[in-house]
Amino acid sequence: MIRPRFTLTVAATADGFIANGPGHAPADWVSAEEQALFFRDVEAADWSVMGRGTHEAAPRRDRRRIVFSAQVAGWQTECQFWCDPRGRVPADLAREVEKVHPLRHGLILGGTRVHDWFLAHAAIDHVHLTVEPVVWGAGLPIFTGAGRTDPVAVFTDRGLVVVEEVPLNARGTRWVRLVPEAQAAELGHEE
Repeated sequence: MIRPRFTLTVAATADGFIANGPGHAPADWVSAEEQALFFRDVEAADWSVMGRGTHEAAPRRDRRRIVFSAQVAGWQTECQFWCDPRGRVPADLAREVEKVHPLRHGLILGGTRVHDWFLAHAAIDHVHLTVEPVVWGAGLPIFTGAGRTDPVAVFTDRGLVVVEEVPLNARGTRWVRLVPEAQAAELGHEE
């Protein structure tokens, strides 16, 4: 089995938060430009991986989802597999869903603990980060312990490198693509 590749797609405030609390859906506060890029990423992925809270904030029975949950396990619909991530590695996810649809490209949708799990397994191959010109001062961070800081620095401090940055609108929303340092070197980018 080929190792699945994972893209973390995330919208963050200028001070590094992904939600102001549990159940706060990005669609409530992000720009139309971010939503267009988000749905492009969703359509390009074989499976989306998220925590229970993220799933419940925007449930979609028709989407292929792997939902991390300590309380619920197994197939909840014909295209939604729930599992406890403890004791698993990213390749296990591909084996679990293979019979329904191969997992070659997974999309990491959050929240914080899901981001932490993929970071701990060195399984973030790409990051699509949208930074919205909003400041909350508190909320759910991208990674545990990473709140109230520039969201790009959250990733560069963890070994990822910016390979592209594009302004999305006149309000100051920007889209940033990052990859791990080793991959950036292969692409000819340096810190």
